[in-house]
This record gives sequence, structure tokens and C-alpha cells, in this order.
Amino acid sequence: MTTTTIQQDLYPTRTGDVPGPPIEREHPTVWGSEADGPFDAAALQAHEQRGFTILENFISPEEVELYSAELRRLSADQSLSGDPRVITEKATGDVRTVFEVTTLSQAIDALTRDPRLLDRARQLLGSDVYLHQTRVNYMPGFKGSGFYWHSDFETWHAEDGMPAPRAVSCSIALTPNYPFNGGLMVMPGSHQTYAPGVGQTPADNHASSLKEQTVGVPSQEAVTEMAHRYGIDQFTGPAGSALWFDSNIMHGSGNNITPFPRSNVFMVFNSVENALVEPYAAPAPRPEYIANRDVTPLT
Repeated sequence: MTTTTIQQDLYPTRTGDVPGPPIEREHPTVWGSEADGPFDAAALQAHEQRGFTILENFISPEEVELYSAELRRLSADQSLSGDPRVITEKATGDVRTVFEVTTLSQAIDALTRDPRLLDRARQLLGSDVYLHQTRVNYMPGFKGSGFYWHSDFETWHAEDGMPAPRAVSCSIALTPNYPFNGGLMVMPGSHQTYAPGVGQTPADNHASSLKEQTVGVPSQEAVTEMAHRYGIDQFTGPAGSALWFDSNIMHGSGNNITPFPRSNVFMVFNSVENALVEPYAAPAPRPEYIANRDVTPLT
């Protein structure tokens, strides 16, 4: 187990209209070893190199239906109307995301503590872990909007105060992910390069960025260079598949203009040794339903 030590801001971002140069990552992607969990040595090596791992049939069809029913219930719950944890589509007003979903669903709360997830998160991060963020995402057919290219860590560093990219996300598909229904695109290996964002963070940026992110995204020149350097892959697979991906990997998604909706449960595990500090490039921390500051280890 290795401890994260931050003496200075190693990942400066949002310093003005001209982005800083790309920064080569100084921290590992995989902090644990084969002996620490279910991933074998080959899987860990592949994850270190690519920055992501896809596991098909990660949960059963019965579990897919259970969590899908929870998504349907939450999206129809009128008591959540106006709740800040519920993010709606900018154009249609339809539910796009529900944050802090563990407080709203006992089934999903239990899922985050399932050994299938917890053991892998601990292994990848080499320590006890806590939940930085949880949410469910909806992308309806015909009108689901995507997200521009970005690194989650850039936002979590700038706006939440996450010191190092010692966090991993797990996205569990509750619908089939086709190449054509707005599936997540990733740049394999791009987690080794940190692309600073452009601009400066306005107050309460999360109120608009969760609908459409325009602040803190990389420049088109950076995206072009990284796409040519690393290429682009896509998360596809049946419902029940899981995508584990590093916090700094460059990713994005297109709009869904097909009749086939896409939805998922999304969990972000952070090392307890990588606790949030003051934001590095924002006036104030984001709300705790987006960026949890309680580092009590999951058990």
C-alpha cells in the first residue's frame, strides 16, 4: 500500500483563457497487487496500461431488473421535483441524473458495498475506500444529450479539491450499450496525460456544468492531439456489464438519436488516503451530494 503525499499542486488547471501544457502523470493507476483482490496480474497490468477494464455479466439479469426498477421509480418520484440532486436535460427538462442515489435507494446503497465492487476498488486503489460520488444516469432514446470530452479528475481536482488521481469509477450498464446509442467513448492510455482545462471557474459552476460542461474542458487542440496519440475506444456490451475506469482518462459521449435508451448506475470510489482538501481552482467546494467529504471507509 502506498500513501498519497501532496506537497504542492501537481495538476494546475483553469489558469486562464490559454490552457497550460499537458502534464505527464506522476501517480500510479493501479496501487494494489494481485494478492489484494479479484483482478489477476494480467488484468491489473492491462488496466494500468489502458486506464479502463470492461467486465461483461458483472451483475445478473435479475439484478439489472432490480436496479432498473429503482431508476424508473426515482425518475417518476414527484417528491424529488426541484430537489438539487436531480439534474434535468437542458433542452427537454427530462431527468438526466440523480446524485447521492445511495440515500434514495436501499438496493443501490447495498450494491456499493457488494464485495464484487468493494474488493476491486480497494485493489485498484491500494487502500480502504469511500464513495466520492454516486448517481444514476438516464439517456432516453431520440433526445438524450451527450457530454463533451473531459477528465473527471480535472473537475474533481479543480472544484472538489481531490489532490491526486487516486480514484476509480464503476459504471454498470442497465441497458445494452451499442456503438450507436450514445455509449461512452474513452481514449485508451490517456489517463497518463493530464490536460488542464480552459478558463476560470465561476461561482456555483455545478448548477450549469452538470447539464452541459463548458468550463474546465480541454481545448480542441488538446483533444485532437490526444485522440491521434491514444485513439478512441467505446464501452459496448449487454446490460449487466461494468466499466471500471481511471479518474483521469479522457472520455465523452455523443447524443442518442436512436430509439434505444441507455442508463447506468455510476459509483466513484476514492482512496481514504486521498481525502478532499480545498478546491484547487474554484471559489468554494461543490455540495456534498456531488462531492462527499466523509472519508469513513466502506465496509
